[in-house]
Amino acid sequence: MIRANRKILYKIIRAYCKDQEDRQDLEQEIIIQLWKSFKTYNDQFKLSTWIYRIALNVAISHYRKDIKRKEKTIPLSDTLFQAVDDQEATEALDNNLELLHAFINQLDRLNKALMILYLEGNSYKDIAEILGISESNVGTKINRIKKMLKEKFSTQQTHPRWN
Repeated sequence: MIRANRKILYKIIRAYCKDQEDRQDLEQEIIIQLWKSFKTYNDQFKLSTWIYRIALNVAISHYRKDIKRKEKTIPLSDTLFQAVDDQEATEALDNNLELLHAFINQLDRLNKALMILYLEGNSYKDIAEILGISESNVGTKINRIKKMLKEKFSTQQTHPRWN
């Protein structure tokens, strides 16, 4: 069950955790919760949908705990020690992917989940079912987020130092 849906789990874990150790912790928490919750699975729905919902809820809870923990510590910005260099085309592509992930991570949890599902190639119908919103709402939200992301990317190209 977990192996068959590993891609779903990985995308959720990656969206909510940057650090490899945190990702491993979150993965373990998700697997434990899936195990505990399996008796509540309703086979009327797709198993992948059920797994996604459980994983997303665990990831959101993990993320909230992590924020509270970080609020109690003084973060040292990684950017203090980064040097600015000229980037080649492959580095630019990597940078754009990182920016996309960073921009998506700035979204609220519903929009973040929506974009993860969209980028996975899920249909509007599947996204609506998983998130419990209408298909038309899915389309509207995706279009608004796409527009916002385009604006952020164009701002990034004009002003390379972003948040």
